Amino acid sequence: MNGPVRVRRVTDPRDPALAAFGEIQERSYYAPETLIPPAAFPRLVASGDRGPRRDRILVAQDPAGRVLGGTVYHLLPQAGFSSFLAVAPEARGQGVAHALNAARLEDVRAHGLAGLFADSVFAGRQSPEARAAEARIGTDPQARRRALHALGYRTADLPYWQPVGGEDGGPVTDLDLLFHPLGGADTVLTALVAATLEAYWSGWLGRERARQEAEALAQRTGQEPGFIS
Repeated sequence: MNGPVRVRRVTDPRDPALAAFGEIQERSYYAPETLIPPAAFPRLVASGDRGPRRDRILVAQDPAGRVLGGTVYHLLPQAGFSSFLAVAPEARGQGVAHALNAARLEDVRAHGLAGLFADSVFAGRQSPEARAAEARIGTDPQARRRALHALGYRTADLPYWQPVGGEDGGPVTDLDLLFHPLGGADTVLTALVAATLEAYWSGWLGRERARQEAEALAQRTGQEPGFIS
């Protein structure tokens, strides 16, 4: 790559950068079927700023316009949530992830939100089958966690899982919740976590199920703030 990385928000559902980013997503993660499918990207960018969940897709491009990576994230009433960030394997180590993350954090800050959440596989809870799938594409959950920490994300000390998507449709339990606070805090309030996850999950669980799952997480956690480290 020669020259600076350009990061831009995609707003046109016909933009060919969406397909290019979708291809990068498909070959950058060991379980792409668990992610928002690239076929849904046009709908996400077309949704714009309507409603309490504002979907965003950013892409990073080189001076020739080649897509090097991208990110899908959501602006919610109190904080943002990152669904995915991917960099093409051949473009790694060139600051693409840092540029994408800086751009989305600036968007989160501009909307007055508390920070950006993400989740990430914890290697100690990953199944042997998942570890083997990671190895086949040359990725590693520990390296991914180190990269997230280098970007400023910290692990929230609370019992977190995604409600659906696991074996037989049950919860995904090998994840940790991470948070990048914009105010420099070393704790995250349970109420902020619950409200953000309720808004995030409602997109595919529906409002009532999302509310129930967020309340269950808050009950598991208790009312004390969770430390992030």
